[in-house]
Amino acid sequence: MQRVYRICGGCVMILVVAMVWLKQTAPPSVGPADATAADAKPSARLLAHNVYFALKDNSPQAKQALVDACKKYLSGHEGTVFFAAGVLAEDLNRPVNDRDFDVALHIIFKDKAAHDRYQDHPRHKQFIEENQANWKKVRVFDSYVEASP
Repeated sequence: MQRVYRICGGCVMILVVAMVWLKQTAPPSVGPADATAADAKPSARLLAHNVYFALKDNSPQAKQALVDACKKYLSGHEGTVFFAAGVLAEDLNRPVNDRDFDVALHIIFKDKAAHDRYQDHPRHKQFIEENQANWKKVRVFDSYVEASP
């Protein structure tokens, strides 16, 4: 029996980019005199929050409006390690690509507590209120991920 595995369009790439970013921004070494840098360093177990929106009006303008709203309301939250929002990569159409979405949101939080604060934040709630009328389907994939050393 042949097994077919479907991989979320940009999930793997976003995780790779986040891991590279973490590696580049981490201090080379943390000693006793550098305790604040150690406190600011993300925990080993990050929380990846990936959201895929299928839109009722999926015109290029509507897709860009949602990407812009993601940037306006969902970026810059405390505890965010990585943020990205964008549209489906039309040129990637392999059999394993899940193409049942128009806009993707990728946020990596330093921990679950940061994710929970984000969920309850007024800007997150305003984003939902202002944009949900055009959502045909929303899929949320939350996972704990570890950056490689």
